[in-house]
Amino acid sequence: MRHDNGRRNSLLISGGTLVGGREIRSGPVDVLVEGDRLVAIEAAGTIPKKDHVFLDARGLIVSPGFIDLHVHLREPGQSHKETIASGTMAAAAGGFTTVCAMPNTTPVNDSPEITRWMQAPERGAHIKVRPIAAATVGSNGERLTDFGALVEAGAVAFTDDGRPILDDRVMREALEAASKFGVPVIQHAEDTRVTQGGVMHAGPTSFRLGLRGVTKEAEASIVARDIQLATETKSHMHVAHISTAAALEHVRAAKKRGIHVTCEVTPHHLILTDEEVGDYDTNCKMNPPLRSESDRQAMWDGLRDGTIDCIATDHAPHAAHEKDQEFDRAPFGITGLETALPIALMVAAGDRDLVVRWLSTNPASVMGWQESGTLGVGAPADIVIFDPEEEWVFKAENSRSKSKNSPFLGKRFSGRVRQTIVGGSTIS
Repeated sequence: MRHDNGRRNSLLISGGTLVGGREIRSGPVDVLVEGDRLVAIEAAGTIPKKDHVFLDARGLIVSPGFIDLHVHLREPGQSHKETIASGTMAAAAGGFTTVCAMPNTTPVNDSPEITRWMQAPERGAHIKVRPIAAATVGSNGERLTDFGALVEAGAVAFTDDGRPILDDRVMREALEAASKFGVPVIQHAEDTRVTQGGVMHAGPTSFRLGLRGVTKEAEASIVARDIQLATETKSHMHVAHISTAAALEHVRAAKKRGIHVTCEVTPHHLILTDEEVGDYDTNCKMNPPLRSESDRQAMWDGLRDGTIDCIATDHAPHAAHEKDQEFDRAPFGITGLETALPIALMVAAGDRDLVVRWLSTNPASVMGWQESGTLGVGAPADIVIFDPEEEWVFKAENSRSKSKNSPFLGKRFSGRVRQTIVGGSTIS
């Protein structure tokens, strides 16, 4: 449900601690919203409560809304898994005010018509949906889509996510075309020529379970190739869901050379390893797969030292009957929107500034969205209010997503969203 403040009403968020503001504010503050913009940030108690809708934020964090660069909303064509309405409600429950929707829908989002359809009011989105369009027609890796027409329709980046662009010529052309419009190419870094049949990380656990493994080199080799192409074309290349220390080292070296490469990591690659697969738990099957402990630690270190730019959930809902089958046959992917905040708090050891940087400020920076990812007078009123210490248990029956395929069901977390505000409207 929404509370629309409109032009005649205003919203006063009172007594919270501001994180992610344009100016450093010590002590509790009042934040005043009119319409879809912030109009004042003052010391707590300074702005009169009269004539405002009032939200008591005492003891809570007030920050810019989170931005997820990697979400699968499954529409069009796979609404039994998720809809744009249900997926964006799950996103709002997790504190996200903007999500970037991947193009591996049915049909693939490779046209302006589908891009516009995903943004139409009839989809019932509760937050802002920014489509990422397919880089090649049908995501077949052969012929580029019409980048200009797709950007005009609202596409904010290009990718064949799940089906990496393997042809050097096509990837070069994609980077060159995207750079003309100031948007990134996002690459699913996997050499599928050597990972066919692989269902989990190649290591002792895959050997014990008799499952075909996916090697680290399959990711690292594509990252290295793409960095070389980005260097030659002077383009922005973004690595989706990076998962291995080897790939991360390529990114680290490229950044030191001033190459425009960015990357994201998922919450699950930060805290889980391939051992979590246990006895064939399909809720621990994702692509890229959960990796070794050394890789997990490298992701942790890379995020904290700034080599990894941001956290993105790779929210990938699947119906129960799809996951409830043999490990080899079950689809890749897990949900992640509603548990991202507490996992980020865990990795940040409670540092709220780092969390807001990873979930809001840096994603906005990666995409070049100057108005997003920060709070200040005149900024869009996309806000999340959260309690960094509240303990709660993630239960399937409380999830807003249509699907419940998460390895975190039944887990106790610290850190919970209290309120999400999009364009000045509260979402609940």
